[in-house]
Amino acid sequence: MERLENIAKYGYTPVPRDPEVLLAGHPTAGGASPQQAEHKLSEIAFPDSELVRRSKAFVQKELNTPTFNHSHRVFIYGTALVRKHFPEWAYDDEAYYLSCLFHDIGTADKYLATTKMSFEFKGAIVAREFILEHGGEEDLADAVCEAVIRHQDIFVNGGNITAVGQVLQLATIIDNVGLRANLLSTALVEETVAAFPRLEWASCFSKTIEKELALKPWCHTSTFEVPRWEIGVQSNFATDVRNNALMNKYDSL
Repeated sequence: MERLENIAKYGYTPVPRDPEVLLAGHPTAGGASPQQAEHKLSEIAFPDSELVRRSKAFVQKELNTPTFNHSHRVFIYGTALVRKHFPEWAYDDEAYYLSCLFHDIGTADKYLATTKMSFEFKGAIVAREFILEHGGEEDLADAVCEAVIRHQDIFVNGGNITAVGQVLQLATIIDNVGLRANLLSTALVEETVAAFPRLEWASCFSKTIEKELALKPWCHTSTFEVPRWEIGVQSNFATDVRNNALMNKYDSL
């Protein structure tokens, strides 16, 4: 019974990995002109357990401010998306917030250049170990670990992903390249970037992409690149991030 409860609680509910499949025919999120999540920022509360407070302090110490702010925008955007379009995804917000906090921890200076692992995989291990060491349940630690590992599995068309993993992907892509930002209201985006400024996020993250590709040309980030990508070829992913016109207008805020 506990296992079944934790599947829903920690966001393990399987949903289609491919957003095109997930959104096809959806009553509010489908089509070229979907309804927009219009929640006010004051309606979205951040979880505040002891585990969350310790995790937040750890992540804030290791990440630069643009990345830390990005993690919070991802929580806000994802939470708004789910409340509007997928209210049946009744996972605990703590599972999603921890996934957001840790999803880019592998890009921290402490880890990016000190491991040969792709940043998502290293970050997932760091997250799992931290959560377990600070009293988190194993099912929670595993849910966060899985979401972080898979948060850049953008070109996987078939199969499923956890609900928490899917919303993490949707929200990060909105913030990074502006894809499917029409699922959110402009007012919510503007309120979010005022609370958690982008601080030239496009430049920050594109440089991180290029740094990892240079250090580890085998890394998972290379799945965004052309076949047989090699050092010296301009990164498509970094270029898309830099050219995120929809969100980049807020980058100086």
